[in-house]
Amino acid sequence: MKDNFDIFFRRKPALMLVALKRISRARYGSVLAKEVDCTYSHAVKILQSLERLGLVMFEKKGRIKLIKLTKKGQEIAENIENIKGKLS
Repeated sequence: MKDNFDIFFRRKPALMLVALKRISRARYGSVLAKEVDCTYSHAVKILQSLERLGLVMFEKKGRIKLIKLTKKGQEIAENIENIKGKLS
């Protein structure tokens, strides 16, 4: 049976936002993919969607892209955490 949380949210994108919120510094895509248990290519697709929504931004450091939450992303991640806590 599905987790109650899955009824309301797509699990991987929601977990990515919450993971980015928990550690406030910018993250690598590969590290984030491991944290939410998905492939790097799937993580990139999700992150691109989140970027289009204005929830994350990419910061280029040489050849590496770091991912950060925007202010809007931070607010959404907080709300997701609150809802997840109420469903537990």
